[in-house]
Amino acid sequence: MRILLLAPHPFFQERGTPIAVRLLASVLTEAGHQVEMLCYHEGQDPALAGVAIHRIRPPRWVRGVPPGPSWQKALCDLYMWPAAKRLAASGRFDLVHAVEEAAFLARRLRRLYGLPYVYDMDSCLSQQMADKYPLAKPLAGLMARLEGGAVRASAGVVAVCRALEEVARAHDASTRVCRLEDISLLDQEPGPAPQERLEFGGPLVMYVGNLEPYQGIDLLLEGFALAAAQQPQAQMVVIGGGPSDVARYQARANSLGLAQRAHFLGPRPQAHLGHYLRQAAVLASPRIQGQNTPMKIYSYLDSGRPLLATRLPTHTQVLDDQIAMLVEPEPAELARGLAALLGDVELRERLAAAARQRVAEHYSLAAYRRKLLDFYRDLETRCLGEGA
Repeated sequence: MRILLLAPHPFFQERGTPIAVRLLASVLTEAGHQVEMLCYHEGQDPALAGVAIHRIRPPRWVRGVPPGPSWQKALCDLYMWPAAKRLAASGRFDLVHAVEEAAFLARRLRRLYGLPYVYDMDSCLSQQMADKYPLAKPLAGLMARLEGGAVRASAGVVAVCRALEEVARAHDASTRVCRLEDISLLDQEPGPAPQERLEFGGPLVMYVGNLEPYQGIDLLLEGFALAAAQQPQAQMVVIGGGPSDVARYQARANSLGLAQRAHFLGPRPQAHLGHYLRQAAVLASPRIQGQNTPMKIYSYLDSGRPLLATRLPTHTQVLDDQIAMLVEPEPAELARGLAALLGDVELRERLAAAARQRVAEHYSLAAYRRKLLDFYRDLETRCLGEGA
């Protein structure tokens, strides 16, 4: 099929959605589909063989588009529309694959040009807006209605997790939904590992990812501060985040008495993720909001290191007590889980081994390819058949 992929984010940057979109485009082109992508102006050249990349052209002062809803993202989306319309009007596409809010643009393109589209649900936009901007909660109902209309008008939905699959089916039970979970990134590491060793004098509790409030870094710091008394050698390492985030959380750690035990390193290349994960004693995902499962979870599970996570649907749709230490999102509970893992080598090894087995069985690259391409074969039969 000839696919127009609408990706409303910087591309490429080493964060969740761009990484997922890169994998999606790679698998589709390797299977023989023709893909052209429209994305934001920011980002590195992804060097995607066979994928033509088009970028929007907003004003030069629109820079630093962050993850999640923002004024920068809203402005960039305004510039997505005329660019998407020009591409769709060319007549060279069979289908639009629209990521997140680009589904609203794709719905308009369908009305104008008869192009069917796939709604790629990487998050629940209405919930995401309400979580990040509490004052905007009255608009969440409107956003939910827009999401429902985009689901019903689509040729199918790709949902990144069970919770989003349920959201799509609640809007329209007859919708064809492909649940396409993320996968471990650890088998995609090119070249030699870096030389950096994280030697801080004790077992490491590690978090890797952005430092947005929904990730629960405050909770992690408070829980670690409580566990520190029981585990006097333990250290905490946080990888990721921009300079302002790092400075803010380092100050918070200092206020909790963790100046010598909490280390904020800033970002490291995604290609070296496994090198850093393997230096940890415990990996942590303290997320406190959201429905989608964090992409990092699949690499955590594949790392050979035990995982501690909050017992919330964002995690429990993938995790259970056989493969992770799940705790309530409270500092005392997080401290209890950390102390249990740091104090029991056998428990750490048992959870880590079960986690790797789960990844191999359910969240491998082969499973991803199979689910995506089966979905697209069905789309090709229906969409091209209806257009014939």
